[in-house]
Amino acid sequence: MRASPFKNLSLTLYNILTMRILPLSIFLVFISISTTQHPQTIQFDISKILNARPVSTLKNKHITKWATGIDGGGSGDGYLTLSAAIFNGDKAPHALPDNPVFATTGDHPEIKLHYANSDSLHNQTCNIKGADSVSFTVPQRRYKAVYLALTSSEGPSKLHIRLTYKTGSVVKDFTLPDYYDDIEPGNSILSYLAHDLAKWGNNNNMTEKDHHNIEVLKVETDSAQTLESISIVKEKAGYLVFWGASGVQIGIR
Repeated sequence: MRASPFKNLSLTLYNILTMRILPLSIFLVFISISTTQHPQTIQFDISKILNARPVSTLKNKHITKWATGIDGGGSGDGYLTLSAAIFNGDKAPHALPDNPVFATTGDHPEIKLHYANSDSLHNQTCNIKGADSVSFTVPQRRYKAVYLALTSSEGPSKLHIRLTYKTGSVVKDFTLPDYYDDIEPGNSILSYLAHDLAKWGNNNNMTEKDHHNIEVLKVETDSAQTLESISIVKEKAGYLVFWGASGVQIGIR
């Protein structure tokens, strides 16, 4: 029996439509995925305000000693990377990890600091003594929150964080505790970037074996506004070290 010409025509039309519609469906799914961005972390560039090297590093079996440290007005003590501490002969040291990228936790996103064993030259932090302020620009985005890695020594530091948007600015006030003090339970704006660190003196001699921290201050932002820059204004008391910052941008839905 010969096949009906109408049946053959129907199959032909079906094949043509399938060939055209299927790629179109795939394309539409791809567009949908591409234009739906989940919140993502952006590392902020603070290189223009870095002015100190408080971390001793190890390169080619040579330790480059810290300069302008974490307390004593910059002359007291510094940190070591783990490799530098082990090369220094310290046993089970509570040192900074060699990798300066600190992974996401339940309290903060990924934050990259500015020290590296491969770099024995460039500054690593922004240190603020007395009453002073620093500012830096950020990629112009809408953010859920920004996160600042900080330490305060010689007591707590009172900080005023100015968030400048396209439409104006707001100031938020915080008190950053001394880096020897542990974060009180239930504190929702402070978390540890590095916890229970040792510190080293002017000759890379360990002066205290533990109990020092680098903390992360969470600053919530207006997610409906485009953020342009951040300023850290410090009052006189305390000695502040600003290590790095990142922000969690709002995705496009």
